[in-house]
Amino acid sequence: MSSTTPVIFDHDGGIDDLLSLILLLRLPNINVVGVTITPADCYPDDALLSTRKILSLTGNSHIPVSVGQLTGPNPFPPEWRAQPKMCHATPTMLRTSHDDVKVESKAAHEWMHSALTHAAEPVTVLMTGPATNLAAALTQSPNLVDKVQKVVWMGGAVKVKGNVAMHDHDGSAEWNAYWDPKATKVLVDSGVNLLLVPLDATNDLPVSWDFLQQLAVKNTPVSDLSGQFWASTVTSIPSYEFTYFLWDILSTCVLALPDTKLRIETGQVAVSTTTPNAGHTYPCDETGSSISWVASVDADYVREMVIHYLSGEFCQSPVPFVK
Repeated sequence: MSSTTPVIFDHDGGIDDLLSLILLLRLPNINVVGVTITPADCYPDDALLSTRKILSLTGNSHIPVSVGQLTGPNPFPPEWRAQPKMCHATPTMLRTSHDDVKVESKAAHEWMHSALTHAAEPVTVLMTGPATNLAAALTQSPNLVDKVQKVVWMGGAVKVKGNVAMHDHDGSAEWNAYWDPKATKVLVDSGVNLLLVPLDATNDLPVSWDFLQQLAVKNTPVSDLSGQFWASTVTSIPSYEFTYFLWDILSTCVLALPDTKLRIETGQVAVSTTTPNAGHTYPCDETGSSISWVASVDADYVREMVIHYLSGEFCQSPVPFVK
């Protein structure tokens, strides 16, 4: 058994997804074996380019990347999807080559299926976008649940209001779960060892000006690029009635957070796949499946941990965060 945790990172190219990739690559005892992209809260060409540049910038050109071809029925707003384009237009990213990062010819769900099938040990799957790619792989081969150590997914709103504000929706769902409700249900019902990181926990972690100021004070290559990424969010998201949160960042942190810094609940959860509450993930003893979710976290600890790992030099591993 390896002393590091093998991880497949499935993301959907948003600004917080790209920040999560940087963070994941800097966490101790993590071995990222592949990155897959879901064409959800992004345009896939932009997400692929930024992903390859980040891998190259951090000295991880050996990690393969695969782009998804499956789409959900409820698209993200186009202005959200276009926003991450600025990430590969920053000076640091413009100076970074990406040609040496391999792009797999297989679609993301096919690559994931193959990677899990041939894995020498169970793999942790971190997902910060919709569940589509993994759900497709598990639908094709349900026994792959045995090759998955656990799934950590930024998805759902279990006991709190959702963040979907669409004309035909009642607002109960979280966007990743809503983009492809049937995939969400497949994942929840699959029997895989699933830990949701829902809005219940991420609502405690807004991207505040104080947080950005603390990051800026670090004044390092990693902190500066991270701050530039987040700076592009301070006007766009509130215009759609939201504040930007550490959604995907918290999900990534869960891989390294001490047990004492988060509270996990376990129970029966069901998923609606139809309007007016498509994508709603809710407690339901009668028809639900048993999963776990992060109910709350030590927000101050998480913020300090994030600033610690998103500082320093790109190709120099930070010392483990201890407080």
